[in-house]
Amino acid sequence: MFSQLTDLDLRLIRVFLAIVDAGGVSPAQATLNVGQSTISTQLATLETRLGYRLCERGRGGFSLTARGEQFIDAARALLSAVDTFGMQARNVGRKLVGTLDIGMIGHTPVSASARISDAIGRFRARDQSVRFSIRVRSPGELEELLLNGRIQIGIGYFWHRVPSLEYTEVFAEDQFAYCAKGHPLFTSAGEVSPAEAAAHEWAWRSYPLPEAESATTPQNVTAVADNMEAVAMLVLSGHHLGYLPGHFAAPFVKQGLLAALNPARMRYRVAFHMVTRARQHRTDIVEAFIDDMKAAHPVQAPEADE
Repeated sequence: MFSQLTDLDLRLIRVFLAIVDAGGVSPAQATLNVGQSTISTQLATLETRLGYRLCERGRGGFSLTARGEQFIDAARALLSAVDTFGMQARNVGRKLVGTLDIGMIGHTPVSASARISDAIGRFRARDQSVRFSIRVRSPGELEELLLNGRIQIGIGYFWHRVPSLEYTEVFAEDQFAYCAKGHPLFTSAGEVSPAEAAAHEWAWRSYPLPEAESATTPQNVTAVADNMEAVAMLVLSGHHLGYLPGHFAAPFVKQGLLAALNPARMRYRVAFHMVTRARQHRTDIVEAFIDDMKAAHPVQAPEADE
């Protein structure tokens, strides 16, 4: 068991986490740029130092032991603290020093991404030395990461509200109902009535969409998906109708592969939020970035129907 942490221990812990992230000793060779035998030796050395086995490896494949599962969180917290200390030591005297962990959903609208970039630019103009860490996850995963303290800010679409988190609207996205080339409604796209569309099969999201209730909620749902890429795949099959963000569908529309059923009547607007923990749990870095996000994202009024 560790009695005194050394530089060697830190290196061995980084090797272990690289193995975990890669999914095994063999796949970790590319990440660590060393041979399998060297990695195995380093892993065994760490286990000897700890006094217990972290993982099983061999012909049966790679799997963590119960202690190995618990050790991961402790190891990540330790390395994060070491990195933060090093940054703070190098930048004594600066106002904002540390790490800002941000989580986002995938395929953010281009205009929204530009404003997030603007917020980062505003933040970088401050007296700061902050390392950004940005990861892409689903809305549910972002909320879980926030609650666990793994990220400090989440940006995305959230269909429910966790009482201990704070939600601030930052931008909105318009969704339209589409059909694909080859679908019976494709030739009349643009003027399809909601009643006519409801008679066909739909692909729908697997999570609640309160905003869609004002547009149309079809009864004939024969496929569900939890992300827009999967919905697009189902719609492009020519068998299903489905809602997609206008910016996401635009390239397919331009190629003649998709068409909006009725842009004026079959649409809804989704609000995207910046989510953080309650104010008492936020650092000065988080507060500063929140201010910059708000400055870069004035909430816009909904567009009038076409």
